[in-house]
Order: sequence, then structure tokens, then C-alpha cells
Amino acid sequence: MPVRVVPTAIPDVCVVESPVFGDDRGYFTELFVPEKFAEVGLPTNFVQDNLSKSSKGTLRGLHYQIDPNAQGKLVYALTGTIFDVAVDLRKGSPTFGKWVAQELRGGSGIALWVPAGFAHGFVALEDNSLLFYKCTGPWARESERALAYNDPQVGIEWPIEPTTISPKDAQAPTIDKAEYNFAFKG
Repeated sequence: MPVRVVPTAIPDVCVVESPVFGDDRGYFTELFVPEKFAEVGLPTNFVQDNLSKSSKGTLRGLHYQIDPNAQGKLVYALTGTIFDVAVDLRKGSPTFGKWVAQELRGGSGIALWVPAGFAHGFVALEDNSLLFYKCTGPWARESERALAYNDPQVGIEWPIEPTTISPKDAQAPTIDKAEYNFAFKG
């Protein structure tokens, strides 16, 4: 079965649904098949896979890398549940500073595609939430940036109050003070 792409309120961010086949043994799904992704206009040039495990209430983000090392991310929850968020940081975009979110649950076959030019973060809604994401570029320390998860100008409506936040994320700048260099290519 083909991969299904569901648009969000920000057109370049989308929900990616892969068919899940289950029976009394469990389930099976294909998370990434380049040919199927290409057929629906999704990228296939992933160069790095990341894995993180979080307990309930852990917030990670909002992270991004500035150009020339910007990354797109394809995000899946393998176990547990997360509230996954993307914030548009592309100058000139009609949705600049806006956010979209998707609840990702382990075993659902649902992912969020977050293109370059967006800050990305999540809060774990369950203990042992295991997050897997594919990146279109490698991690580059010199390009890494963060945006305040609680910026009132962005106004993300987190479903739970984060209880575990890294010092870097707790001190991240608001959108009016953050460094970003992405241009909207309309």
C-alpha cells in the first residue's frame, strides 16, 4: 500500500501515514521506502538517523540548524506518545511564527515531516517514549540553535506542562531574539 500524505495548517509540514498490518503476533509497517516517498513528493535524501528516549513530561526543543546546515526531519514515535511541534522560521512566509503539532504514538505508522526552515520539538506524554527521526543533513554544532518552547509570541498550546527541560532549552531565546536565516521560497 502507498504512503499517504496529509497536509497540516502549514502546507510544507505534513503528516505521513504508512500502512500498519497487525495480527495476533503484533504489527508490521514500513517506515521508509525511498520509492514510495518519492511518489508522494517526500524527500529521500536522508543522511542521519537519530533515536531518543524520554520520560513523561520531558521537553526536547525547539531545535533547528541554520543554513547552510539546515535539516529536514521525519519524526516517528516507536513506543509511547509524544506531542510533536514544528514552528515556521522562514522569513517572508505567510505562516512565519505559526506552529502545527501532531500527536505521534508508537506503532501507529504515523510520522510528522518537518522541513528545513522550521524549529522542531516535542513533549513526551508517556514514560518510555522512544522517538526515531531521519534527518536530511548531519548534525553541525556550529549551526545548532533553539527557540523558546514557551514563547508567548508563538503561543504553543502544550497538552501537558513540561517537567524536565534541559538548561539550553530553558534559556532559549524568543522568536524576536532568535537567530535564523531561512527564506520562504513560496
